[in-house]
Order: sequence, then structure tokens, then C-alpha cells
Amino acid sequence: MMTGTPAAAVVGLRVLTVFMGIFLLLMGMNKLSWLNDSSELVWQLEQWQELTSGLSRRYIDAVALPGAFVFARLVPLGELAAGVALMIGFRVRLVAFVTMLMVCNFHFASGIVFTAGYLTNGYGPPVIGALLALAFGGRHLPWSLRG
Repeated sequence: MMTGTPAAAVVGLRVLTVFMGIFLLLMGMNKLSWLNDSSELVWQLEQWQELTSGLSRRYIDAVALPGAFVFARLVPLGELAAGVALMIGFRVRLVAFVTMLMVCNFHFASGIVFTAGYLTNGYGPPVIGALLALAFGGRHLPWSLRG
């Protein structure tokens, strides 16, 4: 344990790391079908495209839909890898930060981040907050592999 870090805080961060790892692992497992067929992701992006405007719409048009074939492979693999990495405590700070960017990418593309409903969305602030806590506090985990 790092000097000055209360034991309860360390245990709390480790519990959060394991639970976020399980969450991401299960999210990735739900998307395994994307590895063979990107049509589910394309369908979701097209739904969001109809519901959004402004920056989200331009992002879907310019980045997400043209890259859907690649993203359909990267997202499930990224979620699976991040989940395992967090559960075993590998590079917690880096993994949490990169995963937070990936999650924000989905929130931005869906347009939900621009609505009041985002504040009560279980996939929104709780997930972003947990990943940020790990990105900043993960270095205090004594059994983290390369922090």
C-alpha cells in the first residue's frame, strides 16, 4: 500500500476495479457476434443517426458508419481485454482511461450525452465516474500489475 493511502480506500478501489472488469467483460461478450457480422453495429448507428443532429450526426456520418467494419471488431475485443485487465489489475490507470474514452465515444455517437436523461442513465455517469476514479486512483492499488 502506498504511504498515506487509507487501507479502506485501497480496498474500495480494488473492488471497483474488479466490478468494472466484470461489467466490461460481460459487455464485450454481448458483442461477440459483431466479430463475424458488423450489421448489428451498423443498425445501431443508423438508429442513432436518425435520432441525432449536430456533432453526433456528423460524427456518425464521417467516422462511425464508415469505420463500422473495423469498430465492430475493435469494440468487443477492447471491452473483453479491458475487462480482463481490470480484473487482474493490469495497468489499471491506462486501461481505465482508454476504456473511458471508448465509452464516451458511444455516448457521444448516440447523442445521449446531450440530454438531461444522460444524468440518470446507468451506463452514463456511474460508468464514466468509476473509470475516472480508477484512472486517477488506480496507482494506489498494491496488487496492480504495473499500476
